Amino acid sequence: VQLQASGGGLVQAGGSLRLSCAAFGRVSNIYKVGWFRQALGKEREFVAAISGGGRDTKYGDSAKGRFTASKDNANNTYYLQMSSLNAEDTAVYYCAGDRVRRMYFALQPSSYEYWGQGTLVTVSS
Repeated sequence: VQLQASGGGLVQAGGSLRLSCAAFGRVSNIYKVGWFRQALGKEREFVAAISGGGRDTKYGDSAKGRFTASKDNANNTYYLQMSSLNAEDTAVYYCAGDRVRRMYFALQPSSYEYWGQGTLVTVSS
């Protein structure tokens, strides 16, 4: 399984951005996809997660009400729509695949086996 993240860039505070995460290979191994971010000097933080079929989602406190996770099943591509961005959202964003069939969304990075390369989001104030 390979995950390829894209869509990062520079955006003004209050603006929006949509990140993409394309899955390749044995995508049936992915039960959930998580979005994480890591700001400079900080630990990797859970942002959101979505079930493999795209029906269920979970959000971290920083994302609630502002970010939306979704999936295009036809293209095996996951999305993170981000709005009302502020400087605190500046970070490298990663998508990650969880290959364990859980009854819950894992919040720790160590629970995810497959990782995309990360895409940088910079929010200017």
